[in-house]
Amino acid sequence: MIALKQVAKTPPRGRADGQGLSGIDLGVGRGDFLVLTGATARMRTALLRIIGLLDRPDAGSYALEGREVARLGDRERARLRSRRFGFVFREPRLLDELDVEGNIMLPMAYAGMPRHLRSRRAKELLDRVGLASRGKTHPASLSEHEGRLAAIARALANDPICLLVDDAGFSGEGDDDEKLRDLLASLHAEGLSILLSGGIGAPLVEGERLIRMTPDRVEELACPVARKAG
Repeated sequence: MIALKQVAKTPPRGRADGQGLSGIDLGVGRGDFLVLTGATARMRTALLRIIGLLDRPDAGSYALEGREVARLGDRERARLRSRRFGFVFREPRLLDELDVEGNIMLPMAYAGMPRHLRSRRAKELLDRVGLASRGKTHPASLSEHEGRLAAIARALANDPICLLVDDAGFSGEGDDDEKLRDLLASLHAEGLSILLSGGIGAPLVEGERLIRMTPDRVEELACPVARKAG
């Protein structure tokens, strides 16, 4: 599904503090669950941004579903990004001027979905993540945990094939994080590919791939057996 070959990215001018990538090879198959560790959070973010078509690599090749995408035009990249990837950033980034349901509908609007279908889909996703009663709530009134759930619902808006979770702050401890772990495991069981930066404690799923990054390569590590959900 995703194949990176010798991908390199130079950090922005004046920001050489652990953001650059060089010679990265990585393959991701449908239904994979990858946990990225090592390097720095900024390096992992840089890799996820390239995979999610937010940034272009400076060198190397990137094939998505067999199609070279690194040099596609901005409009086609945006179309693919909208339909193939869902992003969960470090902060929820919910818009204050919209209620929670409106925030989840926004990616669907960009994708051209009719409004009545957007509303129905948003309600379904809120129910899916356990926020069915919070759709008309202002984002500022959500707890930190609820904000993360809303961000996941928004990331699922356009039914992506791959969820990119960028150091979302999961510790793998406590009831809230356990619910998040169970939600991600459940989404993966439904066929969603997931790339998680930073990890959230013990392995989530059978066959989870643990990837350790350095600035110039990735290394797949032996992964402990996943704990049973429940």
